[in-house]
Amino acid sequence: MAKNLALKATSTVYVYDINEAALQRISTEYPNLQVVRSVSELAEKTSTVITMLPESAHVEKVYEALLPNLDGSSRLIDSSTIDASVSKAVAEKVAEKGGSAFDAPVSGGTLGADAGTLTFMVGAPSTQAFETVKPVLSLMGKNVIYCGQNGSGQVAKLCNNMLLGISMIGVSEAMHLGTQLGMDPHLLASILNNSTGRCWSSDTYNPYPGVIPTAPASRDYTGGFSNKLMAKDLRLAMKAAEKCNTTPELGTMASKVYEKLSTTKNFDTLDFSSVFKVILKDV
Repeated sequence: MAKNLALKATSTVYVYDINEAALQRISTEYPNLQVVRSVSELAEKTSTVITMLPESAHVEKVYEALLPNLDGSSRLIDSSTIDASVSKAVAEKVAEKGGSAFDAPVSGGTLGADAGTLTFMVGAPSTQAFETVKPVLSLMGKNVIYCGQNGSGQVAKLCNNMLLGISMIGVSEAMHLGTQLGMDPHLLASILNNSTGRCWSSDTYNPYPGVIPTAPASRDYTGGFSNKLMAKDLRLAMKAAEKCNTTPELGTMASKVYEKLSTTKNFDTLDFSSVFKVILKDV
C-alpha cells in the first residue's frame, strides 16, 4: 500500500512502523517516502493518516497518540479489521477534535495490495466526507465502496472474511479429495475455476502448492495473511453474530479451525491457506 502511494501520490508520503526492518526496506526502495519516528510526528506532518494495525487495542493506542495533533483538516483512515464498536468510538473522539474518521478495511490480500487492486469497504461520517478520501484510497485500490456510517465498513469486512475462511477450507478439501483420487492439481484447479465452484480462494489464492506461482502456497505458505489474523477476524465475526442472536454454523466451524491453527506452533504466522496442511493431517 505504501509502495502504491509512493508511486502515485502527488504530495509527500510519510511512513512509520515499529518494525525498523520494514521501514528500512521501503525507504530504500522508494526514496521519495519520508520516514518519521513516532505516531505523533506523523500527525504533525500530514492531515491525512492511514493506519493498518492488527487488532482493536492497537488502533485505540495509536489514535490516542494522534488525537492531540488533530484539527478540522484531519482525516484519519483506518484500514485495520477490528470491532465495529471500536471504529465508532474512535470516530467520535476524532470528531470531537474537529476531524473526520473513516473505517476502511480492505480485501484482496497481499497480491491486491502489491498490484494496487484492493477493495476498500468504507464507513464514513457522511457521503460527502467519503468523497474526500475516495481519491486517496483509489491510489491503492480499484474498488472503493461507501458502506454507510462509521462502523459499517467493518461489518462488511467481517462478513467477507467469514466467507473467505469458509471458502478456503472448502477449496482445500476439494483439492485434496481430487488429487487423492488421481487428478492432476493444475487440471483440477482449472476445471474448478471454469465451473460453479470457482471462487477467489481457488482462482487467485489456491492452497495447493505450485498451482498458482504467486500464491503463498507456492512459497511454503510464508507471507500473506496469517492464521493468527484470520482467527482474530473470525472471533470478531462470531462476537458480532452473538450480539444479533445469529449462529452461523459454517462460520463457527471455520472459527474453530483457525483458532486451532493460530495457537499451533509453526502455524500461527503461516498464511491462512496453510489450512490445506490440516486436510493433509500435516499439523
